[in-house]
Amino acid sequence: MELIDSHAHIDFPQFAEDREAMLERARVAGVTTLLAIGTGPGPEKLDSAIPFAEQHDWIYATIGIHPHEAKEVRPRHLEQLSKLAKHPKVIAWGEIGLDYFYDHSPRETQQKVFQDQMELAAQAKLPIVIHCRDAWTDCLNMLEEHWRPTGLGGILHCFSGTLEDARRGVNLGFLTSFAGNSTYTKAQNLRDVSKALPLQKLLIETDSPYLAPRPYRGKRNEPAYVAEVARTLASVRNLSADEIAAATSENFKRLFRLPRPQMSANAESRN
Repeated sequence: MELIDSHAHIDFPQFAEDREAMLERARVAGVTTLLAIGTGPGPEKLDSAIPFAEQHDWIYATIGIHPHEAKEVRPRHLEQLSKLAKHPKVIAWGEIGLDYFYDHSPRETQQKVFQDQMELAAQAKLPIVIHCRDAWTDCLNMLEEHWRPTGLGGILHCFSGTLEDARRGVNLGFLTSFAGNSTYTKAQNLRDVSKALPLQKLLIETDSPYLAPRPYRGKRNEPAYVAEVARTLASVRNLSADEIAAATSENFKRLFRLPRPQMSANAESRN
């Protein structure tokens, strides 16, 4: 089973003591590609994911500033992000967006930093990874106005909205990513969304070290557990976990224009 974890915070201190062992467990579980999210602890550490992408050919990185830390952003941080965006292993900008649940930063500030980062991501020609919590109307409206014209698309990470929200995102060129919380007993609404959307618009993720899936709930999450998300989506769509893994992996590679295995001459001759 070829799995892609489309969102993991492997730089976080929860992995300090066993990070390499954690990555090896992911490989054993079938994770062939991992997107390391580079928001780190905040604007003072904007390159937090890049070292892991440099050390492992199967890991890619993002850069960006989370809405929680929007109030800390200064022009120099945005300038640094523009430079980091040129790194060859940086394939996306995020996670960025709006969070009205915690409101760690004023909403107007979140919106400004979100818009500023969309402009920089467009200049860098990078898809964006969206964090949205209790802010779907504002978030989607901003994406409609400021991002849709770029045609670059992106990911609605750890999706938590309605089917209508997801469909709006799909129409804006986004893939919808489901995390470990989709496995929880009370999350039937998320499973319903994952069933209703086209298969070619789905991704799976862990959001490690958070949101461990049901068999591991209450423990630290890690990329190997993305297989549980694949199994959950498979169960609601009447597919095998292998089919979900293959489809979501293909969706990820298509979005980021990553190389695919070449067919042999014999295989091509049969098509």
